[in-house]
Amino acid sequence: MNTRANKTWRILFTLAFMQLFFILSVNAQGTSKGAGHAGLFIFLILFLVVVLGIAISTLAKTKEMISENRKTKASFKDKDFGNYLRDLDSREIEIILKRKRNPSKDNDAGGSDGLKFKSAFLSIVSLLTTTGLFAQNNKGQPDSLLSEEGVIITIILVMTPIAIGVLLMFLKVRGLFRQFRNKRNLAEADKLADYISSLDNEEAVTALEKRKAALDYQLSHTELAGAFSAADEKGMISNAGPASGLTFVAIKKKAVKRPNIDPQLAKLILWYIGTAAFWLLFGTTIGEYLGIKFVSPDADHLSWLSFGRLRPVHTNAVFWGWASLGMLGLGHYIVPTVSNTALASLKKGWYALCLINASVVMGTICLMAGINNGGGEYREYIWPVMLLFAIGVVLTLINFLQTIAKRKTKEIYISNWYMVAAVMFAIVIMLTAYIPVWQNGLGETIVQGYYMHQGVGMWFMLFTLGIVYYFLPQQLNKPIYSYSLGILAFWTQILFYTVIGTHHFVFSAIPWWLQTVAIVGSIGMIIPVVAGTTNFLLTFKGAWHKVAGSYTLPFFLIGIVFYFTGSMQGTAEAFRSTNLIWHFTDFTVAHSHLTMYGIISFFLWAAIYAVVPRLTGKEPPQVTVGAHFWLALIGLLFYTIPLMYGSTMRGWMWVKGMPFIDTVTHMAPYWLWRAIGGSLMWLSHIFFAYNVYRMLASRGITDVKEAALKKLEQGLIKN
Repeated sequence: MNTRANKTWRILFTLAFMQLFFILSVNAQGTSKGAGHAGLFIFLILFLVVVLGIAISTLAKTKEMISENRKTKASFKDKDFGNYLRDLDSREIEIILKRKRNPSKDNDAGGSDGLKFKSAFLSIVSLLTTTGLFAQNNKGQPDSLLSEEGVIITIILVMTPIAIGVLLMFLKVRGLFRQFRNKRNLAEADKLADYISSLDNEEAVTALEKRKAALDYQLSHTELAGAFSAADEKGMISNAGPASGLTFVAIKKKAVKRPNIDPQLAKLILWYIGTAAFWLLFGTTIGEYLGIKFVSPDADHLSWLSFGRLRPVHTNAVFWGWASLGMLGLGHYIVPTVSNTALASLKKGWYALCLINASVVMGTICLMAGINNGGGEYREYIWPVMLLFAIGVVLTLINFLQTIAKRKTKEIYISNWYMVAAVMFAIVIMLTAYIPVWQNGLGETIVQGYYMHQGVGMWFMLFTLGIVYYFLPQQLNKPIYSYSLGILAFWTQILFYTVIGTHHFVFSAIPWWLQTVAIVGSIGMIIPVVAGTTNFLLTFKGAWHKVAGSYTLPFFLIGIVFYFTGSMQGTAEAFRSTNLIWHFTDFTVAHSHLTMYGIISFFLWAAIYAVVPRLTGKEPPQVTVGAHFWLALIGLLFYTIPLMYGSTMRGWMWVKGMPFIDTVTHMAPYWLWRAIGGSLMWLSHIFFAYNVYRMLASRGITDVKEAALKKLEQGLIKN
């Protein structure tokens, strides 16, 4: 990671630590005199230290800019360009050779200057040949003015604009510094282009042609096998090139920018992905706070932050904000691509984006204010809020169908089967869940089981599998192993998944035959899961070596593993014997994270890392992609495995008739592991959000060599 990124991360880490310390210090309860505002003093000191640090960093940046400005004014020495010319590749040498073979008529490099450039060129040729703010107050009068809540709030309000101002000043100086470096590099590129143009043509062409011949040299592939061509699919040496500094991680293969992408469509897709990343970070930040509440239940005493209100905020934000927007954004890329045509309507895509985001914003506010649908997991949004989401989905369905209808290919690729079916089922699911006609008595319970399970299996899972059927073959650069297995998995999932919702209500008053149908359907899900998993894994056949050189394939591979294990776990949970032990425990929480996180999120991350560099031409930092992957995977394992083990033991305690409170205390250490795993997962999302930012909004520094060669290629520099 470069120095600028390191400094940015240090600042963000410091601000995050300051915020955390503030929350802990203000909520701390003191009993002795002065203890109530001791934390505030510490926070003020930390605040001043951070502000001072930013100011010092800004001053250092300014001094660095002044120093570089002085260096820029100095004349460039001949040896300054040796590093650029030493690392020329074959393409760049060809650009210079074209310029040298066709010199301008006004080329007149003679006298002492000619000797100077000649000697400099010889030296370069030699180089070429070498390598509790809201906690309840203690009773009694305040000890001092600083223990008054109004004073504390006033201090915070005063410090906030100061901190923002200092931070904005730092960002502004950093932006000016970046602009200055770009101008300096462009000036240096002009000098380099002039320098290359001034070299002795005859000797330059000879030396560069020799260097280019060495770089372009290839074996005839008949050295060992005679006249027969060698069959070497993997190759002994690949992606060889000059090292660009000390590397701490293995170099991964970069994405290839796909030509002919409509810039307006790319903008729409990137907005979907950007807003999805925001909702992931927001929703899991709420989830992180809820995980902490299991360890520290008295973290706050505000109704808006109570567990009962924040839990649906967390689940709905990641369901309808993160996963849904991420899937739809990728769908807007895949549907027109595999149809070999343009998206039917960009306007419908933007309308859907705005409506879905508006529904999540309004739903979050309503839930925190205590306005909800009166029960029903994952359908806590009131119907006017969910109506906005439904309209957005309907617009998307119309858009996708119109795009597929004008396709230029004869067949409809399997990805479009999965994604269009998922959108259709989403509309049916929402209508079933919110129309009140059949929701009286047990009808509401049956509808809840249908809605809850179909939302996961026929919206998220079905759509995400369509994404995998496109991006996995693309990343492996080979076709899907079996189209027939994909069709088998598609129809059997529709057949079996649509009847398994009531396995959540085994031993309830729901008719016994309906419970049995759900269990049989859960067993039938073995067919699509095994078919899909086999199809994906056999697609890797002969290409497993590509996993080590890719930062997208590991995400796909983990998603496939969890697709099999998580789905089979769902089948195991459906049996009456296991349901008796695991239901109503945290085992179901672990299972939901194993599926929605281990499958859906990992698949979405893989596809996002695959498509965004193709749209923007900007790669995410490989170090932070690796940090995202390992923190998410390790955090998920820390989260799910202890919960599954502890919940199994808790279920046995219930069966044995042990006191309920004993089972609560039994779960305490496993809830701690839940908080630890959730913290690692949440940290990985910060890395993911940073990676998305780097792919979307980062502005690189001008490359001197590329800028100089571009000027030569455009003929902007005279000989």
